[in-house]
Amino acid sequence: MSDFIVDSTAAGVRLDAFLVERLACSRARARAVLEAGLVEVDARRVGGRDKGRRLEEGTRVRLTAEPSVLDVLRPAPDAPLTVLAEGDGWIVVDKPAGVAVHPLRADETATLLQRVVARVPGIEGVGEGGLRSGVVHRLDVDTSGCQAFATHEEAFGPLRAAFREHTVDKVYRALVAGVPESHAETSLDLSLAQHRPARVRADAAGDGPVGSRTCATRWRRLEVFETREGPVSLIEARPHSGFLHQIRVTMAFHGHPLLGDAVYGDGAGADRHLLHASALRWRAIDATARDATDFAAALDRLRG
Repeated sequence: MSDFIVDSTAAGVRLDAFLVERLACSRARARAVLEAGLVEVDARRVGGRDKGRRLEEGTRVRLTAEPSVLDVLRPAPDAPLTVLAEGDGWIVVDKPAGVAVHPLRADETATLLQRVVARVPGIEGVGEGGLRSGVVHRLDVDTSGCQAFATHEEAFGPLRAAFREHTVDKVYRALVAGVPESHAETSLDLSLAQHRPARVRADAAGDGPVGSRTCATRWRRLEVFETREGPVSLIEARPHSGFLHQIRVTMAFHGHPLLGDAVYGDGAGADRHLLHASALRWRAIDATARDATDFAAALDRLRG
């Protein structure tokens, strides 16, 4: 445990900035410490929402545990794990919908990475290490399908760069409202409009706010189904970029939100947004994931 008293030189400083200076860490690390509930201010536990709190002289800031506890990955050997492909320094697994890619706190035990570390203990410490060991990209919590990890340090840099530079071929399947064009490629300016819960703003290319990124997505329509609520289409989508919620916000912008998407649509048609990462290809990596159970069941109902 560590105790700090805010002196006159630190009066008025934000809590997260104070922790950065006292712990000699990054701001992201300081915020992770707050999110984990490891900080008390004048004997009251604070959290992530308190990161911008301005401190007063004489305030006592106390760490209830050392930040190193955030680095401990707790394996989940009894949780199911489907390996789609595996090679020298990498693994691609089938992520179930509703499962986060990696933990945000040391007390979490139900993430995909914790299933992977039970199979490949050597992944711990790879890349960013800690609770993000081996993570080279992230699917949304409610998106299913192909999720890759680097399992050796030598593979982490090239694989992470491939995702960042958009050279990985990523294929998704989605069920969307209405009947989109049979083939289309569109570019939109995307920007983060809200952090928690996350929400992305979409504007026509060139019209986005300062700091937005122009992101391209290609799709093709595979099937159309008639329902009492209106037509539904199965599409295959390939994002050329890698922005948060890119496919979801792109299809909604064009009037075809994903079934079950309560953020960019009305949430109707499914218990989660029906988006599935069906294939991942880069160099030796060639992984394919069958439709998730609920996705396949939705298709069966539509076809029936």
